[in-house]
Amino acid sequence: MIVVRPGELEDLVRLERKVPSTTFGSAGADEWELVEEIWVGIQDKLPSRGEQLEGGFTTSTRPARVRMYWRDDIDPSMRLVLGDRIMQIVAGPAELGRRGGTELMVEDYNPRAARS
Repeated sequence: MIVVRPGELEDLVRLERKVPSTTFGSAGADEWELVEEIWVGIQDKLPSRGEQLEGGFTTSTRPARVRMYWRDDIDPSMRLVLGDRIMQIVAGPAELGRRGGTELMVEDYNPRAARS
């Protein structure tokens, strides 16, 4: 059975959820609130950098696997924040074993203007 062990959880991240904007005139602007700070294990996947062209912007992606203690309150609309690294959930959550842990696939994006 797969179980998350304490030694695997090396990063303290912010688990955040999107909330409706309360600022007038900010339609479409995302605001985020803290759900909880949690310990996770982040394993970056190779290749560690990929680039895509989306709508005139080059987007760098960095896929990673994230493991944590069992949680049943996470959904793909949430995100994880580690310092200035913002990670969007792209797959999961998946249960490891019988509530032995939770695993997510995430990507962080660093949008920058495309070069001509």
